[in-house]
Amino acid sequence: MATGVLRGIVERAWARPVPEGVARLAEAAIDAVGPSAVVAVLFYGSCYRTGEVAEGMVDLYLLVDDYASMRATRFARFANRLVPPNVYYLQVEHAGVRLRAKYAVVAFDAFERLVAPSTRNPYFWARFAQPTGVVRVDDAYRERLIRGFGNAIIALYTHARALAQASAPTETREPGNLWVNVLQATYRTELRAEKPFRAEEIYSSDRERFDEIDRLLRREDLPPPNGASWRLRRIEGKALSVLRLLKAAFTFVGGADYLVWKIERHSGHAVRLSDWQRRHPILAAPPIVWRLWRARAIR
Repeated sequence: MATGVLRGIVERAWARPVPEGVARLAEAAIDAVGPSAVVAVLFYGSCYRTGEVAEGMVDLYLLVDDYASMRATRFARFANRLVPPNVYYLQVEHAGVRLRAKYAVVAFDAFERLVAPSTRNPYFWARFAQPTGVVRVDDAYRERLIRGFGNAIIALYTHARALAQASAPTETREPGNLWVNVLQATYRTELRAEKPFRAEEIYSSDRERFDEIDRLLRREDLPPPNGASWRLRRIEGKALSVLRLLKAAFTFVGGADYLVWKIERHSGHAVRLSDWQRRHPILAAPPIVWRLWRARAIR
């Protein structure tokens, strides 16, 4: 299988030491979701790349064996099945410092399906094709998780090659363009407040890894990517982003302030929330999103 040639790349990311603060946040998240439900905890994003956890927001993913086994309301479980993942917020004190994390929860079988190359929406495979650490994984799920990461990488790569073939030859001569172009395309399928050069940063931070993937997979007989147009993906993805934001109003305590912090950090656009907007995030969201859209703080 093509995922087999990627095993070393996946396991190298897993071998990276997990900062103590991240382990402490993971423990708190596991306690909140239910220790018996969690089969794996993943660590990714900017804090993973930099190793700095004190000043940022740590991104965690908790994979559960089944939604029924997690600590959540019936509505939260239904919402997670309908539009995964559910996203929650927590903060802990560690070594005299307040650490913050947002952690997403998704069932393991849903994770496997959503990172597959046949999945149209890139929300999951675009994330987990990037370097991702593992805080813990149950032995019974280890091989399946390796295959899942491999499938995510293949999904991003096959879509990258398809975009490159559709582009002018001069745009694909530099190795980095293969990855930068597809990452930028995936950003446009979400309501993301990303800086224009974010894709270049991600590629540059792990250039050898991305180039090694290209060398390994060029020789493989890969499944074709999902053939949906990127215009359809953008329409679908932005609709899903809105649904996730609305859902987060019920699960993400402090979510309004977090979203504002995220937008300001990535775009430089300052947003001030009133007490009413914090109390009524669903009613307040449409005019705020519209204002940010017009200001090009989100795309």
